[in-house]
Amino acid sequence: MICSLTDIGGYIIGNIIGGKKLTKISPKKTYSGVLGSFLFPLIFCSLFFKFFNHLFVFDINLFILIILVSLITQMGDLIISFLKRKANLKDTGTLLPGHGGVLDRIDGILFGLPIGIMLISI
Repeated sequence: MICSLTDIGGYIIGNIIGGKKLTKISPKKTYSGVLGSFLFPLIFCSLFFKFFNHLFVFDINLFILIILVSLITQMGDLIISFLKRKANLKDTGTLLPGHGGVLDRIDGILFGLPIGIMLISI
């Protein structure tokens, strides 16, 4: 949930606010998008946890978990974008037209999910 909300928040806030570009690696990413990538999971995951915390058997510091997983998710997205640029690939497939391929949908999750699982297991 954190990984998906990170992508969604970055996309929505980045498109609405726009602003200065974050890096040449991924030219559509902006600083406002990074902010949205932290805000969306903080807001929505906090609300989710507030209403459904009785379903969880582990005690976590939710704020730290969300920030760390969101950060790793964003870094994973940038790492995959960097590797795509090095390989001169624009898209990693045609299964999802307009989305850059399936890898672009799951790149952050590939990095964020294992970290999240590791953090809640401690």
